[in-house]
Order: sequence, then structure tokens, then C-alpha cells
Amino acid sequence: MAVEAIKAAVAGAPMVVGVEGALPGEARVLKAAERSLNGQRRGILAVLPFLGPAFIAAVAYIDPGNFATNMAGGSKYGYMLLWVVLAANLMAMLVQTMSAKLGIATGRNLPEVCRDRFPRPVVIFLWLQAELIAMATDLAEFVGAALGLNLVFGIPLFIAGLLTGVLAFGILGLQAWGFRRLEATISALVGVIVIAFGLQVLRGEPNWGSVATGTFIPHLDGSASILLAVGILGATVMPHVIYLHSALTQKRIVGANPEAKRKIFHFEMVDVIIAMGIAGLVNLAMLTMAASVFHSRGLLEIGGNLQQVFGGLEQYLGAHTGLIFGIALLASGVSSSSVGTMAGQVVMQGFIHRQIPIFLRRAITMVPAMVLIGSNFDPSRALVLSQVFLSFGIPFAMIPLVMFTRNKGLMGNLANSRLTNWAAYGVATMIIGLNVYLLFQTFFPSA
Repeated sequence: MAVEAIKAAVAGAPMVVGVEGALPGEARVLKAAERSLNGQRRGILAVLPFLGPAFIAAVAYIDPGNFATNMAGGSKYGYMLLWVVLAANLMAMLVQTMSAKLGIATGRNLPEVCRDRFPRPVVIFLWLQAELIAMATDLAEFVGAALGLNLVFGIPLFIAGLLTGVLAFGILGLQAWGFRRLEATISALVGVIVIAFGLQVLRGEPNWGSVATGTFIPHLDGSASILLAVGILGATVMPHVIYLHSALTQKRIVGANPEAKRKIFHFEMVDVIIAMGIAGLVNLAMLTMAASVFHSRGLLEIGGNLQQVFGGLEQYLGAHTGLIFGIALLASGVSSSSVGTMAGQVVMQGFIHRQIPIFLRRAITMVPAMVLIGSNFDPSRALVLSQVFLSFGIPFAMIPLVMFTRNKGLMGNLANSRLTNWAAYGVATMIIGLNVYLLFQTFFPSA
């Protein structure tokens, strides 16, 4: 009887905290979430208040680095690396689910938990490598957005870079009106990318038998294909967004008790599956389009240069397909640049408990990209190399994440199951193994 009484009390108690004092838009979301958790909203209406965090995270999975690696992979190797894209996106679902769960269960983001539980020297090391990863991320996203402006409007790259900063500032400013406007804007930009590549795949008329073979039968062809595979992996499973996702869920909808947190997590799993599923389809569409348009014509190197991709699409598909590609690249770069800046704030605040104004951080991170653009370095090459570099930061985010999410004392009823733990171990081992092999091939190519 005592247990039933406790359950009844919990059922009648508020399931969400923080409604009072929230901004009007946020308060509506929190009240809707309360009704969902209490069973008053069902079906798709029950899920709606919880959609958003994974869509922000998903932007990092379809950023300009993905454009570069997918275009390069598809044009050079045809449909062969589609299985890498599929595997990387399944890994992303697992990783982002665990990151979201950490924020829900603990009310802390991943860098904060690292600061709480690791020795100071380890925390400093993790912070420094995370900042380097953030720089590589910002570089790729900023250069990609500038390249998009250049392709669509013919604006010189340096001026396009400055305009990219202005656009990113505008998106970041939406946070002043609460999380919902920012989420809606980012989701709309994701929608632009989805529509663009859906149209391009249909016009490219791919060989669907080869698509199925490349998607489900693993195959690699030498160290060059491994370099691209690691680049695709680095462009898909992004270290900075592993940190960010836990921050997006830690204070968005806060469960008032363990049962509420468990229900919130189940709704957030739906958010992750939808958002990462869309991102996965976009990545598959990118590589498929490059394979059907360029590899099938023997243009094996064109995908390594996004300017050539733009011109090639116009030449071979027509119907302003190149322009649509440029618009998608611009939407990707602007949205992911804003998300990357948010992640940088989480990294600094979490690891060393310091914070600088987000607009100042955006201005600082513009500098390396502007130097690169001003030096006339090939922006497409910079995008591919940045993604390879990013893959080396994944283990430093993954290993702490697995350590914490499997800890029942920390996570309570949201601790990883044994199956989840083993899947996470496998993902981390695969990523580390690929990186070690890539290093070996780079420094000892004749061995």
C-alpha cells in the first residue's frame, strides 16, 4: 500500500520544473510537456514539445564538411562508401542519444561532469583538445558558408566570409527570445538542405541496385579510400556536438523526479531518431548524387572541389541544379556555424568554468577562417582535411560519455543497459582503430 501511495503522489505531482519565470514561448512548451508526461497529450502531439535539441545537433551532421567528404567520396569511388555513411549515422544516433540522456539524468552537460569527476590536469587536457576541435569545426563551417555565398551570389570569398559572420550573429541573437525560435530557425534551414538534395538525387537518376550494394556491403579500396572513410566518419560523428547535445537537454525540460526524467528521455529518443534519420538520408543523398553525376561520367576528382561540383551540376543536370546546391551549402554553413559557436561556449564553460560573450567568441573564431580565405588556400581541400582532423577528437568525447552514462550512481534509472555499453565500446574501438591505421598509412605508406 505504501508503494501505491507513493506512485499516486508522484502521478499527481508536477512532472516538469521551471515553468514559472520562463519566457512566454518557453512556458507554453513546458506546459505542453507537462501534459505529455501526465498522459493528457498522446500520439504525435505528445512528442512535439520535446522535438528540437536533436535537430540543432543534427545540423553538425550535414555541415559543409559533409558536403566536401561526401562529394569527394562519391565522385572518386562511386557508391562504394555509402556503407560508411550509413554506419556513421547509426553511430551518431547512439552517441547523441547517450549525450542527451546525460543532460536529462544529471542536469549537467558532458564537460561539466568531466570537470566534476576527473583530475584537474585531465580536465585541462580535455578542454585544450576540445578547443582545437572547435577551431577545426568553425573553420569548416565558416569557409563552407562563405563558399555558398560566393557560388550563389558571386560575392568575393573574403566579403562572403564577413557576411557569414553577420548571418551567424543574427541566428545566435534568436536565443534572446528563448530556445524555441532558435530551434525553429535551425530546423527550417535543415529543411532547405533536405529539399535541395532530394531534388538533386531524383534528377541524377542513380543506379539503385548499386546504391543498395554500396549501402549494405562494406568495401574499401586502398589507403586513399580509408582517408575518405575517416573523413566521412569525422564529418558525421562530430565531437563538439557530443558536448553540445547534453547541454541542450540539461535545462530545456527538467524532470521533477526520476520517473519524469525517464519519460522525457523516451521522448528525446524519438527526437534523435527523427533528426538523425533525416541527417543520414541527406548524407546518403549527397554521396549518391556525386556517384551518379560525376563518377558515372569518369570525373573521379571533381567532387574534391565544391566550385567544380557547382559548375558540373549546372552542366550535366541543368535546371539550376548547381544553384540549388549552392543554396543548400549556404544554409548548411550558416546554421552549423551558429551551432559550432554554441558548442564552443559549452566547452569553455563546462571544462574550466569560464565564459566569454558568445558574440565575442564568434568574432574570435572568424579570424582563422578569414586568414585561410585571404591566403587563397583551396577551401574545398581545407574542408576535407578539417574533417579528418575532427575524427581524432571523437574518442576524447566518446570515452568519458560512455564512462558516465554507464554509471548507475550518476545516471539512476537512465544508466546504460549492457547492450548499449557494448555497442558504445564497439563504436569507440572502431573509430580509434581507423585513426591509428590512417596515421600508420600516412607516415609509413610503403610498409
